Amino acid sequence: MSVPKLRFKEFDGDWSESKLKDCIDSIDSGWSPQCESYPADENEWAVLKTTSVDWDGFKANFNKKLPSNLEARFEIEVKPNDILVTRAGPTERVGVVAVVPHNVRSKLMISDKLIRLKANNENNPEFLGISLSSVKCQNQLQSKTSGLAKSQTNISQKILCDVSLMTPAKAEQTKIASFLSNVDEKISQLTQKHALLSQYKQGMMQKLFSQQIRFKADDGSEFGEWVKAKVGNITETIFGYPFDSKEMVEDNNGIPLMRGINIGECHIRHSFELDRFFLKDTSKLEKYFVRVNDIVLSMDGSKVGRNSAFVTEKDAGSLLVQRVCILREKENTNIQYVYQWIISKEFHRYVDQVKTSSGIPHISGKQIQDYEISYPCLEEQTKIANFLSAIDQKIEVVTQQIEQAKTWKKGLLQQMFV
Repeated sequence: MSVPKLRFKEFDGDWSESKLKDCIDSIDSGWSPQCESYPADENEWAVLKTTSVDWDGFKANFNKKLPSNLEARFEIEVKPNDILVTRAGPTERVGVVAVVPHNVRSKLMISDKLIRLKANNENNPEFLGISLSSVKCQNQLQSKTSGLAKSQTNISQKILCDVSLMTPAKAEQTKIASFLSNVDEKISQLTQKHALLSQYKQGMMQKLFSQQIRFKADDGSEFGEWVKAKVGNITETIFGYPFDSKEMVEDNNGIPLMRGINIGECHIRHSFELDRFFLKDTSKLEKYFVRVNDIVLSMDGSKVGRNSAFVTEKDAGSLLVQRVCILREKENTNIQYVYQWIISKEFHRYVDQVKTSSGIPHISGKQIQDYEISYPCLEEQTKIANFLSAIDQKIEVVTQQIEQAKTWKKGLLQQMFV
């Protein structure tokens, strides 16, 4: 009996297996003329880029303006409830599905790298879109993609039409689609809240670091003048130990190593299980062990300067290797204050200016040490750091809520579909 594990109680009929071609009225692709390099205004014609179709939904602003000397093609203008599927591109971007929302703007055309489906009267378009996004359908598509390289693959309309999926009666499809749409709306609201908090923090950092906004001492008095200080003077800077391979033996029960790949943007990537080594002698390596309240900073890679993290208790104890830097607290320095500078746009701009541009982008230890920050007294540093850290904590709570909601939705999809 083909029924899902989780079901609305008013439905009890079997689900039936269908080919996608039996669930739609039409399938077509669009047009890719030479367009302007910029998006169109709301009242101008445009051709959608493949990036307008995303797992997070349809993104109307990802388009290119149609040149004024070309006539628009009305027959490929997207309409509400159109199901769009990416047809060509890198492997991970082929077969991506999005349903056009009811409030879509007019004058947007599909490109020839997009396939458009229109559901027939017996099927709900949102349900079909969710079904095509499922692991079962995606596996069918990925197994039949063609192309000489993973960077440029494609699927045909015929392959898409032959995808097999399980469908209930339209009333149940609509109920499921409506329920999941509410889940998506909750995720969207949380994502917007995250963006607003992040924008607020960036604005406050700019005002605090430029001294547009100043804190006062606990007794109400004004703090003194700020000075310029180099990171190398106000923190202990430690660069990864240059290990000799003879000192190291790979061992799953050994010491975890802190490599550049283990540092993301404001977080530690926990992939240490492949990076553990037994060291014959650690007597001279004490300072290279990552401690609570250290700042760790990757010194190379495509996101050099942006991949940094503040070390908490769960991340401490790993051993620093080459191309990673520690900034450690010194007297009269609040290390959280320094960290807020390291994750600021000002530091990112500095790194972009000084990093090497040939080969793998990287910065030197001296370039990190020479970075200058505006530096108030310890008490004002602490007030600023506490204020910005409190916003970080709110952002982290929302981040976790988004991940929990996405995990919940993933579980629902597994149980609500056959």
